[in-house]
Amino acid sequence: IIERKRIQEERELALQREQRAREQAEAANRVKDEFLAVLSHELRTPLNPILGWTKLLQRQQLSPEKASMALNTIERNAKLQAQLIEDLLDISRIMRGKLALNTAAMDLKTVIESAIDTVSLAADAKQIQIETDLEAEVGQVLGDAGRLQQVVWNLLSNAVKFTPEGGHVKVTLSSEDSSHAKIVVQDNGKGIATSALECVFDRFWQEDSTNTRQFGGLGLGLAISRQIVELHGGTIVAESEGAGTGSTFTVKLPLRAAVSATAPTRSASEENATLEGLRILIVDDTQDSRDYAAFVLGEAGSQVQTVDSAKAAIAALDQELPDVIVCDIGMPQASGYDLIQEIRSRPVEKGGSIVAVALTSYVGDYDQKQAIAAGFQQHLSKPVEPEQLVKTISAICPTRSTHRASVSK
Repeated sequence: IIERKRIQEERELALQREQRAREQAEAANRVKDEFLAVLSHELRTPLNPILGWTKLLQRQQLSPEKASMALNTIERNAKLQAQLIEDLLDISRIMRGKLALNTAAMDLKTVIESAIDTVSLAADAKQIQIETDLEAEVGQVLGDAGRLQQVVWNLLSNAVKFTPEGGHVKVTLSSEDSSHAKIVVQDNGKGIATSALECVFDRFWQEDSTNTRQFGGLGLGLAISRQIVELHGGTIVAESEGAGTGSTFTVKLPLRAAVSATAPTRSASEENATLEGLRILIVDDTQDSRDYAAFVLGEAGSQVQTVDSAKAAIAALDQELPDVIVCDIGMPQASGYDLIQEIRSRPVEKGGSIVAVALTSYVGDYDQKQAIAAGFQQHLSKPVEPEQLVKTISAICPTRSTHRASVSK
């Protein structure tokens, strides 16, 4: 009798454990399904105005004012979609402890102004005024300019998103006790419930389920911003007196104790990069990507040839050596890695030392390192701004390749 009772108890415990495991798995699946549904919504939402305005532009019946509005809308929504993807990659880096900084002495005023330029289209669309009060002599910060610009952009983007049309956003930069710089982004938008202030920097946090649909986003920007600020040895806090009272976000960053030289400035050649006289071979299996890169580089003064595969690229090299190769990574039959490895195995006179830039949608830290290890001099992520593409090539390529030569078959 005792043995039967013991066996029955063990069965009941096993059933309870199985039920708990099943409930946990079902809860995890619900969270995953909810996240995928929101992600799908956020990826699709910008596509509606992008595709809609594109169709209207193709009809060529819009007035100049409407055409300009259409182009601004397309650009704004494309940038939102690109930022969403970048946020997902950043969260992955943070969870793996792989979010790295490229630090240098920098001027926060320039960082803030660049972030304002980036968000200005969204602000203009809602007729929101962005006021600035940037102290000129704050001092320099030792940090990653790109990452800190991302922080300010996230704060400004949220301020614009949660502020009604015709609202007001103010950005201030000042020094605090001569050891810290202080950036404040203040808006007169919807505000944050007092009970929610401690949660705003949590990953995937939204104040309620309605916000996810009404205002968009995955709740990643502030979590990423906090991680970036803390990596710089700083702090970020949120303040609000409740719903309808607006919000204030304050970032404090340690100032560089002593700066022996002014921050480097870009030379005139960097500001006005030109590719005059360079021969560039573009390798990409996607026609639209080839056409875009060819137009941008051609406008910068280069002579451009395009091919759609690694095999065609090798054939082109055998005919005439370019100065630079701009190559996609993910291609059928042979990848960009396969192509660059084959090129690097060739003697110099056959193009073995040609400058090569990877231009790809594989944008993770591992992908960047793999591209450099394979033989590319630079890795650029798609989508790429025209100016960035031109300046990258201008900075790394020779004036004219001493190894270029025509070779007959």
